[in-house]
Amino acid sequence: MPDHPAGLPIGAGWISTVDTAEVVFPYDGTVAGVAPVGTAELATRAIDEAVAVAREVAALPSRDRRTLLNGVAAALREHRDEFERLLVLETGKPLVDCRVEVARTIVTWEAAAEEVSRLHGETVPLDLLPSGDGLVGFWKRKPIGVVVGIAGFNYPVLLASHKIAPAIAAGCPVVLKPAPQTPLATLWLVHLVRSLAPVPAMVQLVTGDAAVGSALVTDRRIGAVSFTGSAAVGHRIARDAAPTKTLLELGSNAALVVAEDADLDAAADAVLRGGFYASGQACISVQRVLVVAPVAEEFTAKVLARLAEVTVGDPRLEATRVSKLIDRRSTERVREWVDKAIAAGARLLAGGGLRDGALEPTVLADVPDGAECWDEEVFGPVVCVRTVSDVDEAFAAVNASRYGLHASVYSRSLNTALRALDELEVGGVVVNEVPGFRSDTMPYGGVKDSGIGREGPRFAVEELTVTRMAVLRP
Repeated sequence: MPDHPAGLPIGAGWISTVDTAEVVFPYDGTVAGVAPVGTAELATRAIDEAVAVAREVAALPSRDRRTLLNGVAAALREHRDEFERLLVLETGKPLVDCRVEVARTIVTWEAAAEEVSRLHGETVPLDLLPSGDGLVGFWKRKPIGVVVGIAGFNYPVLLASHKIAPAIAAGCPVVLKPAPQTPLATLWLVHLVRSLAPVPAMVQLVTGDAAVGSALVTDRRIGAVSFTGSAAVGHRIARDAAPTKTLLELGSNAALVVAEDADLDAAADAVLRGGFYASGQACISVQRVLVVAPVAEEFTAKVLARLAEVTVGDPRLEATRVSKLIDRRSTERVREWVDKAIAAGARLLAGGGLRDGALEPTVLADVPDGAECWDEEVFGPVVCVRTVSDVDEAFAAVNASRYGLHASVYSRSLNTALRALDELEVGGVVVNEVPGFRSDTMPYGGVKDSGIGREGPRFAVEELTVTRMAVLRP
């Protein structure tokens, strides 16, 4: 296990908690570690400490912030194997996906370091009005204040890093709340940051339940909340936190459109790669596949013929692509949704059962509107295929969803690709690649019920700073 002090990193030190909780390896139920459990009172104390150092953090030279961010990236690179193993144990996610998570985390910290030198303003031509004659105007960016970051369980270190690293780059103290199921690797990450930070209290962490989260997001002294999780929780946070700024990276039911002129082998491969990675527990995994009628039968046959390539089993093994979900309740919910879809008229083409306690990779056809497997975010290894008459109908089906995070289109036509970019109501359009593609330097976020605001260090730093206008009469 990682070597860091006991308790929670609050203020300049670590505070013991009355309660602890076992973190369980989802695959076999063994104990992966024991984590401290915070309280609403500790959450308020963390905000107290963050407010107390906010001016000091904002005044840190840009070189110090950049040095810290690069130092964390180097520390992660040094300990990457240990982080990967720990992530497997607490998330139950296959090793291959944990490796991707750590690699992306390192890039995120490096990219945040680069953004420090790009944090600047511009001059403004005030003399466009006669009243501005003789005045000099310019604006600069200032830290928004204390940031509260709340991360999901599926990519805990990466999601935490997308909260912490941009906050540091922007000059903001940050208080992080990890998901209760997966606090271990994030605790270690925060320890690494604080061990390098010129002001340790600039990064704090509080574990706990919804009461802890409520204490954090409703504190009027904070400048922004950055949340990754379900739409229902995100909407509640936005209401509770108002008028504080909220950045919400919420759920989706990502669509993949297969046009008549698509490379069907590549599109089928995308479903296999994009529908089941992280055991389907990813907000931009392939969930809805819309295939134009002339190629629907051939495409579906290609997917089913290769489904056996998706290995189910122990997440610690190199070959595993699907393992048990984060907990039994999640597994039961996904199975219930599949059963309800079938009862509503969907056809089960493959999977649907359990293999050594893990959900089998499942493919459904003809899932109707109104079924959770089509309308909502499954967050499990389930792909739904629907035949449509043409690309117009496919695009309309994509846009009919209340979600809009990423969508993918497979086509050899530049016209279709450009139409998708113009017409699909999503935060990102991906052509001839999985909708789950994400570079951690690009603007990432959704529209509609998929959230508001953008992640990616450059864009998150802008979200976590405010403009301050200067008007001078020399």
